[in-house]
Amino acid sequence: MGRRARPSEPLDTELADLAPELRWREWMGRVEAVIFASPEPVGREVLARVVGRDCSIDLLIDDIRDELRGRPYELVFVAGGWQHRTRTGFADAIRAATG
Repeated sequence: MGRRARPSEPLDTELADLAPELRWREWMGRVEAVIFASPEPVGREVLARVVGRDCSIDLLIDDIRDELRGRPYELVFVAGGWQHRTRTGFADAIRAATG
């Protein structure tokens, strides 16, 4: 017999039970996870589904980008959405590993 998918509860986007700093960190993690998991750029309307009504996507993205400084990848806006991209300075290493 096949497994039945469990009905999932709606995602708590407001996170009202969390302190503001913890809420912000959770929203950052959700947004970064959605972008990371997507094979194509992720638009604002998709990201808005995982954060609270009063969350500024722009400020959230700025904070994620700040945290990625010095990492081999960055968060860029391309084709109407956000996507993780490898920094150009690592192109030679990637070519060496894949070719």
